[in-house]
Amino acid sequence: MNDSTIVNGLSVDVEDWFQVGAFENTIARADWDGLELRVGDNVARILDLFDEAGVKATFFTLGWVAERNKAAMRAIVDRGHELASHGYDHTRVFTFTPAEFAEDLGKARAILEDAGGQPITGYRAASFSIDARNRWAHDILAAQGYVYSSSVAPVVHDHYGWREAPRFAFRPVEGSELIEIPVTTALLKGKRLAAGGGGFFRVLPYGFSRWAIRQVNREGRPAVFYFHPWEVDPGQPRVAKAPLRSRLRHYTNLTRMADKLSTLLGDFAWGRMDALAMREKPRSRKWPI
Repeated sequence: MNDSTIVNGLSVDVEDWFQVGAFENTIARADWDGLELRVGDNVARILDLFDEAGVKATFFTLGWVAERNKAAMRAIVDRGHELASHGYDHTRVFTFTPAEFAEDLGKARAILEDAGGQPITGYRAASFSIDARNRWAHDILAAQGYVYSSSVAPVVHDHYGWREAPRFAFRPVEGSELIEIPVTTALLKGKRLAAGGGGFFRVLPYGFSRWAIRQVNREGRPAVFYFHPWEVDPGQPRVAKAPLRSRLRHYTNLTRMADKLSTLLGDFAWGRMDALAMREKPRSRKWPI
């Protein structure tokens, strides 16, 4: 039984095992179509896990994946979950020009709406790659009519981070209803700790995530949690030529992930990100001021 009346945001970043940031300098995009596709089966497993727990979630999905897994996209929608955009092919937003970002958004949205048969109103940048370098990205999201984004990690990290950003929902564009919902951080002695899932959840003891989410909920705020389909797939191919640090990040505790997720889903209340955005919008503030 969950120990919180606050409904937290549950999300899945839908990308296959070879599309992750850890391997972006090891596996070329030109080689993707020659690799084993496993994301469809992994999404099916996650859908069953969510059904067992009685929860709904948001699936931030790459357009590239949706093109090749239309049945999985329909299953996501038909089983009551939100289908949202993760961009087309996991390119980090700060590597785009504004025009390239707008094109990527439009391309991915068209593919996802065709595959899922539902409007796409939510977005998450690859590797939380909206930060101080590319604040213009929120302007483009607003111009394209997105209701919310969950693309900011308000921490310091070697791959991403916007440490000055607010920890909770804010409005990044003057005159727009768009809200940004950062991934969860916890506070320890005044320092922000990444606590929103992904590798941190898989590698660290479960007690850390439980403590972090409880802390956020005690502040009267919902946590935002994410993971990837490949994280419940211990049988995925191994990329031996990747750097050791990348391999350790990617493969640690894959066999334990599904059980940890089941525990998490039972310990807290969870729901879709679009519903969370609607609840948080009335108390979101403009930032930067």
